[in-house]
Amino acid sequence: MNFFTFTKLGRTLLLAGVVAVSVVCWVGCGGGDEGNDNPANNNGNNNNGNNNNGGGSVPIEKWMKTNLNVETADSWCYDNDPINCDKYGRLYTWEAAKRACQLDGKRLPTRAEWEALVKAAGGADIAGKKLKARSGWYNNGNGTDDYGFSALPGGHRNSNGYFSGAGFEGFWWTATEGGSDDAYYRLMSGSGDGVYESSNEDDGYSVRCVQD
Repeated sequence: MNFFTFTKLGRTLLLAGVVAVSVVCWVGCGGGDEGNDNPANNNGNNNNGNNNNGGGSVPIEKWMKTNLNVETADSWCYDNDPINCDKYGRLYTWEAAKRACQLDGKRLPTRAEWEALVKAAGGADIAGKKLKARSGWYNNGNGTDDYGFSALPGGHRNSNGYFSGAGFEGFWWTATEGGSDDAYYRLMSGSGDGVYESSNEDDGYSVRCVQD
């Protein structure tokens, strides 16, 4: 075997080895970027709004990451205790919620924006699990907080002045009216993984403003 033939053979064996390693890595190393789109692989720290989880990109970047705590008329700390404002934010009537977001240089999110958030987080049946904070919910109701939304159970205040639900439930206003005397809101519970919808206007609920 002359030198030219030996060199050619060596290059052929080297090329074959590279191809074999590439094939093994494609099959055994995950094949590209599959793992990067799963929030579980990001340890819950990827909150840049680019996670894909069956519903597409999660539009989280313009949302407040904590409940609003701007004092206005018709807003309260849970049980009228300022410590709860520090923990959960304030509870607002619908009209007060709109004013409070404006005072903070933001606005109340629409029903459609909440719907887009819930859909992108997996849909109404499971989005609560992914949006709830990892601690603060009673009865093992904590979430995985995949997107940094960190929803906490601030409870609510009814129109008669009674507080209930802190630690167990969280309620958040939307900007969208449901009729002549009510507006839509979203609810998460420590006893389930969903995000539910109903309508009201005079009760005191938590607020997440959005920034355009």
